[in-house]
Amino acid sequence: MGVSRDTKDSGKICLVVPPSVFLLDERVFVNLGILKVAAVLEQAGVPLDVLDLSGIENFESVLDDYCSQHPETQMFGLTSTTPQMPQTARIGRRLRTLRPEARLILGGPHVTLIHTAYKKEVKRGVPDRATRAFEQLEAMFDVLVCGDGEDAVFEALRADAPKVVDANQKSSPLFMSNQRYEQQPFPARHLVDLKSYHYRIDGFPATSLIAQLGCPFACGFCGGREAPFLRRIRNRSVANIVGEVAEIHQAYGYTGFMFYDDELNVNPDMVDLMNALTDLQMDLGTEFRFRGFVKSELFTREQAESMYRAGFRWLLSGFESGAPRILQNMNKKATRDDNSRCLATAKRAGIKVKALMSLGHPGESETTARQTEQWLLEAAPDDFDVTIITTFPGTPYYDHAVATGEPGIYCYTYRKTGDRLFQIELDYNQTADYYKGDPDGGYRAFVYTDYLQPDQLVTIRGDIERRVRAALDIPFNPGQAAMRYEHSMGQIGAGLPAFIYRRGGVRSEVS
Repeated sequence: MGVSRDTKDSGKICLVVPPSVFLLDERVFVNLGILKVAAVLEQAGVPLDVLDLSGIENFESVLDDYCSQHPETQMFGLTSTTPQMPQTARIGRRLRTLRPEARLILGGPHVTLIHTAYKKEVKRGVPDRATRAFEQLEAMFDVLVCGDGEDAVFEALRADAPKVVDANQKSSPLFMSNQRYEQQPFPARHLVDLKSYHYRIDGFPATSLIAQLGCPFACGFCGGREAPFLRRIRNRSVANIVGEVAEIHQAYGYTGFMFYDDELNVNPDMVDLMNALTDLQMDLGTEFRFRGFVKSELFTREQAESMYRAGFRWLLSGFESGAPRILQNMNKKATRDDNSRCLATAKRAGIKVKALMSLGHPGESETTARQTEQWLLEAAPDDFDVTIITTFPGTPYYDHAVATGEPGIYCYTYRKTGDRLFQIELDYNQTADYYKGDPDGGYRAFVYTDYLQPDQLVTIRGDIERRVRAALDIPFNPGQAAMRYEHSMGQIGAGLPAFIYRRGGVRSEVS
């Protein structure tokens, strides 16, 4: 069965990147997923606009002006992670008021993971919180795109589009293959204002890319472990990845690159990729800096040395905990010793390491939290953060939890140890303050264990963060306030500013 890209039913579509108000700074990394969808639409000749609302405080005013200026747009495509959903829901409601006849399409990780959990409930014959969450999305949007969006979007644009376009199953022709991934155009970065994003790696102006899709591991806290499109690895060739790096450098002048692959060293060709990136810089007569994620138990001296030669000066790894029992309970597949060895191997190669740590796993206690603090002090990473987990849909913690009988409370039990994690049901369309927070007390916890209540987790997290930063002399990361979109009252003809609005089909110079 082939994939149809017949666009005769398509009108103009506006792709919308919602704000991420839960972040300390929204204008750091662009949303590559929606720019991949934009790239295939452009390639197919579909007229499109992109509204990038990242970091825009009064984003609804942008929607007001866009709809006034572009009455021809009758389709809107939104992407959303789970933490973005309160703003995404507001965008949906605003567009329903401004353009009631328009088709609203929702894709991205949140709808995919909700749908994954919903299908499990349907299979069990027991509708529960995922069913309620999915029915909310069905009521808010006309078409829901689940899984890989690059081919599925064409089904969503058809006049007879189904309510759900499910590309999140390996048997579907819409599911991304290695061959399809290799053949696709690179993300349409010209459709956002890259220069309005600010990120540097060791002083080198930087942007992001993704070399491979998916992660094969099954950590209990990690979103997508139950969803094929995030679980199954899809690779591109080394030449294709290097070609994207070269294009970004030549088109935009970037010399810094953040790889957002879940784990770079899951790729068996990773050393070959590093060598090819080294060769590219020699051919171009320039020097790059890179940053990316690695899996600790897979990290080797050969990988570290090849990464340093290529220009990697920072690595991130989800070490998560310094407590052996907690690492077991989260199904991390890495030990405390693996994590220590990984960090030491990177440092010997001259690469700095940011340790990504988390609290609130099954069995978490004051003892296990202090073990995490002690490991940080002993391993001495160059940077770190400590978060309180949230049980997102699509995580084993969420999908395998059961109702306790107490309203809105669910419990996940790790069967090998019997340790438990309790979860407070969330309305993801209303609440996002579970996601990280600010260093001045902006955290909230919606999980607890047999040993620690939500407020205790918040207090312990803050104590660890402050004490370890003081001991290792690591400053807090500064944030940046959201921008306000300024428009002239009644002056609709002036148009929208370039850092928010771009029209597809014309590669305008980045302003």
